Amino acid sequence: MLQQVRYTVHGEVQMVGYRYFTIRQAKKYSITGYVRNLVDGTVEVVAQGTPEQLASFAAALKQGPPSGRVDHIEAAAGGEIQRQFTTFSLRW
Repeated sequence: MLQQVRYTVHGEVQMVGYRYFTIRQAKKYSITGYVRNLVDGTVEVVAQGTPEQLASFAAALKQGPPSGRVDHIEAAAGGEIQRQFTTFSLRW
């Protein structure tokens, strides 16, 4: 069953390649959705996948790229999926 989760990633996650790291992990785990920087210095990730895919993806997000630092991640289940994504993309 397809699920959606919105992650807010806190730490040193902007200007360190975190979004591109996230895109690589999304492809690795067949996740669809998007990633973008937010003005408060966090990174937002909206991900759709099976519970197993999302668990593996979330574990990777907690690690992040070597050049960054993840302090913590807030995860909110997206509820009913209004729009199903077909790819994983970078948003501005």
